[in-house]
This record gives sequence, C-alpha cells and structure tokens, in this order.
Amino acid sequence: AVPLGIYLLLPTYRASRSLTLKNSIIQATVLTLGFFVVLGSVAIVLWKQGILHDAFYWTIADHDIPHVFWQKGVVNTVTFLGVCLPLVIGAILACRDKEEIWAGKTAERTALLGLVAASAIGAAAGARFYPHYYVQLIPALALLAAPYYARLWSRAIQPPHWILRPKVTYAWLALTIIAFSIKHWTGLAPRRLPSEAGRYLFTHSNPTDRIFVWGQSPEIYLDAHRRPACRYITTFPLTGYVFGGPIPGFDTRSRILPGAWTTLEQDFARHPPNYIVDVRPDPKSAYYPVKDFPILAKFLAERYQPEVQVAEGVIYRMR
Repeated sequence: AVPLGIYLLLPTYRASRSLTLKNSIIQATVLTLGFFVVLGSVAIVLWKQGILHDAFYWTIADHDIPHVFWQKGVVNTVTFLGVCLPLVIGAILACRDKEEIWAGKTAERTALLGLVAASAIGAAAGARFYPHYYVQLIPALALLAAPYYARLWSRAIQPPHWILRPKVTYAWLALTIIAFSIKHWTGLAPRRLPSEAGRYLFTHSNPTDRIFVWGQSPEIYLDAHRRPACRYITTFPLTGYVFGGPIPGFDTRSRILPGAWTTLEQDFARHPPNYIVDVRPDPKSAYYPVKDFPILAKFLAERYQPEVQVAEGVIYRMR
C-alpha cells in the first residue's frame, strides 16, 4: 500500500496524466481511507468477538527479533536468487534499460522498485528467513521484469546474451515453474495421510473429548477432529520457543508469555483434556521436556497415564 500511495503523489505520475497536485492528493486520500476502512471494519469484528487485544498482541506486539538467523538468511536468499534467476535478470535489465522500456512511465518504474523494496523488507522481517517469506518477492520481480521480456519476446530488442534468447528463456521459465511444482508436491506428499497421533485419537476418543498437544504440532488437532482443551494450540507462549530454529545456549524461559500458565490452568479447569500428546517425550532430544515445567508435569503425574507410543510421541489418557 505504501509504494502505491507514493506512486499517486509522484510529480511524474501527475505529469503523465495531466493531473494537478490537488487531484493527486485526493486519489491518495481515497486510497488511504479505503485501507483504513477495511482495517477498521476488521478491528470492529474482532472487538465484538472480544479478541481484539489478543489479535493485536499475536499479530504485532509479539513479533520481536530475539535472534538473527544469518546463516539461514544467506542460504535461503542465495537459493531464492538462483531458482528465480530469470525474474532477477529480467528485473535488472528492465531497470538498466530505463530510457527505452520506461519512457513516459517513470512513475510506474518508481512504484515497482518501491514494491520490490517493501517486499524485500517483508521477507527479512523477523530475521527468521523462512522460505515462504520470499514468495512475496515474486509478484514484484515479475511485474518489474515483464516489460523487458515483452520487448524481448516480441523481437523489439535483441538479447544481449544467448542465454536470453526467446527459446532459451521460454524453456528456462517453464523449467522453473515445473521445479517449483515438484518441490511443492513432494512437500505435500507426506501429508496425504493424517498423523498417527491424530488417527489414534480420532478412533479412540469421543467427538466431545478435548485434547492438548504439548509441542509445535497443531495439525494433530485437525487430524484428530477434536477441539483443543486450551487456547494455545501451539505451546510457544508456554515455553518461549523462538520461531526460526533452536538457538544454542539461549534460555527461552524469559520469553514465556506473562500469565500464560495461569491461563492454561483456567482453560483446563473449564474443559479438562481427555488426552494429552507429548510430541517429543525423550528428555535427551526434546527442546522442552515436560519435567522442566512443574505445572504440566504435576498435572500429568496426578491425573494421566501413558496410553500409547506413536510416531509423534506419547499419548496420555485421563485416569
């Protein structure tokens, strides 16, 4: 939204459309009002549901940067640039040949460069560098590279190198699409079947039973078709888990959400879990073994017994 708002205020935008400064300001104001009307409407819905404070916290306030995953950032950035090299090359050449490609469209070029910059900031936000964060860069790069490839494929310009000949770029882009598809399919293939824990709970529990999963595996709730016993469908508020991966020597207990364990006890009091799944029960390999959290350890010891060992961990049943 910010690059688009700036675009509407650019002098070159006004000049290309014979607009006055007043017209430009009106358009930018309408865009801004539209943005805040949508945002305000969502806020009203959340407020009426009584979850506006929680939504603000989990969406904005909770997103700090406890650690910068530099190694992951370098590896994933280089990988992205490699697999999306046709877009990157096209975007660079489109910017280089600005006098030919962007003649009379300087404002649009500035807006697209702003979109690329905003997308890059979004990909780096949080310093976790997850691969799916880079997806937001693809539309911006595609829009920036499109004018160059349009001229190249229409034979309006000659390729500067054989690798950019139309037939080569056709094949290159097609292979990129196929590679992304294969990667996506292979990632989804293991998820065709529900988790073993989910299947067990679906078979052996009642539809009205509540369950609690200790760990970062919310898919078990979906696989089991059972409602959670507490609001924390992943347990990072209770452990201080840092998204992005384990940090050697970093004690995450200081990041536990204040009052989270009290809230957990209150939720359990309202609807006790009939089953509890400990996703990583082995203290030697678990990031957050139950024994390190006295409230949950006591709760398990007093009221539950081990039921079965599954691929995901141990399932406990209420006595």
